[in-house]
Amino acid sequence: MTRRALDALLAGALLLLSAASLGALVSPAGSADPGSAAEDAVLRAAYRRPAGPPPTPADNPTTAEKAQLGRRLFFDPSLSASGTMSCATCHEPARGFTDGRKLARGNDGRDLRRRAPTLWNLAWAPFLFWDGRAEGLEAQAEAPIEAHEEMGQPLDALVGRMGADAGWRATFATAFPGEAQPVTRENLVRALASWERTLVSPRTRFDAWVEGDGSALTAQERRGLSLFHGTAGCANCHEGWAFTDYAFYDIGLPARPSASPDLGRGPVLGLERADHAFKTPSLREAMRRAPYMHDGSLPDLDAVLDHYAHGIEPRPDLPPELPRKLTLDAAQRAELIAFLATLTSPPDAPLPEMAMPPAATPVAVAALAPVARARVSQRNRQFAPLRAALSSGGVLEIVNDDNTAHNIRIDSPELRLNSGIQDPGQTVSWRMTKPGRFVAFCGIHPRMRLEVTVAAP
Repeated sequence: MTRRALDALLAGALLLLSAASLGALVSPAGSADPGSAAEDAVLRAAYRRPAGPPPTPADNPTTAEKAQLGRRLFFDPSLSASGTMSCATCHEPARGFTDGRKLARGNDGRDLRRRAPTLWNLAWAPFLFWDGRAEGLEAQAEAPIEAHEEMGQPLDALVGRMGADAGWRATFATAFPGEAQPVTRENLVRALASWERTLVSPRTRFDAWVEGDGSALTAQERRGLSLFHGTAGCANCHEGWAFTDYAFYDIGLPARPSASPDLGRGPVLGLERADHAFKTPSLREAMRRAPYMHDGSLPDLDAVLDHYAHGIEPRPDLPPELPRKLTLDAAQRAELIAFLATLTSPPDAPLPEMAMPPAATPVAVAALAPVARARVSQRNRQFAPLRAALSSGGVLEIVNDDNTAHNIRIDSPELRLNSGIQDPGQTVSWRMTKPGRFVAFCGIHPRMRLEVTVAAP
């Protein structure tokens, strides 16, 4: 059985859990008096940090050099089509590796349909993105760079530029010693994934309490922990030291009006019973990460508690794990929120060094010399070359020497061009007067990407 098939089977099983099995999940906390020594022992065992990270993939063992290269790439804006947006634009360390926006914003300045998810503790996550469509960090790291609506950067063109630069070649060779051609898209992705595996959320007062310091939590915070693990039902899904089970649930958020509603995990698995299900986010560093939920629809934790109290959309396949009609008085709400605050490091506390931008200036990538006319092939559904540099007013010629129709377009706020249907044998010619860096792509075969740089007059 494939991992995808097994995942689908498990997702179906989760959605069909009975209320009795749910009770078994939360019974350990309910078996001792709130705040008692017996409950303390249960909770300290449930939330203790692991001794070390999980095993890394056999084909991408983490090394310090590889992680440092990934760190450098993450904060480098040359990974985007515009050259102005890095991975850190949407994943700011000080904001818990989110961007503080309701919805993330792409390279073209337009809102995406989901908010930026946190990157903390992803070394333990089997599936990535809000809908879990990527298995493993290597698959996750590649997708946003090339996605037209996100960073819009053709990876092959990016690797070509880096491979032409002596500084980048040396940096990749240090991270991947012994390889004749270390600057490859595979190695770029491996480096980013290696760096992401170093992102373990900082220790907080709650960890000190777990490790035996009874004075690390106030009485109010300690009561909030009992509520979290018991009456409020938060631990049904936000379990373990990272406060997530990395599973996918429909929590009854009202669907936004849209011609193509965001159904989350369901389309990924091909299971309608998993429609509207999204990944349980970690609650580590959550106080830095408002607004909340995959669509950024809840501005603060009070709004989150309001949702569980009276905002759940009554869909037929809501999972049994979901707390319904949560009834907490004002004091209990304050206790629960006070406890959640203990999972976030103090605002003035320095974040781990690897989570911050490197001190060194990113290596500059080699630029192509601009020409007055550039001719590009489309044979085998692939642009060749992958990069074109034009002087101001230069002509870009894209010839369809393929055996299928194409549709060539540039779609950015500064420049919008559309060839219409381009049949085999036809050539598209555009005079390029707008300076900047753009990505041309095929609307029919969107994996085809051409990086176009136009010089200023």
